[in-house]
Amino acid sequence: VQLQASGGGLVQAGGSLRLSCAASGSIFSINVMGWYRQAPGKQRELVATMTSGGSTTTADSVKGRFTISRDNAKNTVYLQMNSLKPEDTAVYYCNTNFPLQRTSYWGQGTQVTVSS
Repeated sequence: VQLQASGGGLVQAGGSLRLSCAASGSIFSINVMGWYRQAPGKQRELVATMTSGGSTTTADSVKGRFTISRDNAKNTVYLQMNSLKPEDTAVYYCNTNFPLQRTSYWGQGTQVTVSS
């Protein structure tokens, strides 16, 4: 499984960005796709995930500002990020995992920088 993320960049506080991540390869129908982030000097943390059935998990720190969505036909997950804050600055990683197969895959990461 390969994950190709895109959409990061530099934005001013209050601005918006949209991340995309397309999965290719052997994609099992039951899966979870999502986004994690890692700021300098900090551990990687969950941002938001969405199951193939449509259930979502969103970190409290981004609720009301970030929205995860996916297109199952395209094996693509999106993260719409609004009202960005400097503390959202991090490398954002796409992840997909297959619970039944107990496997997990990571994308290469995309930098998001929010200036104050």
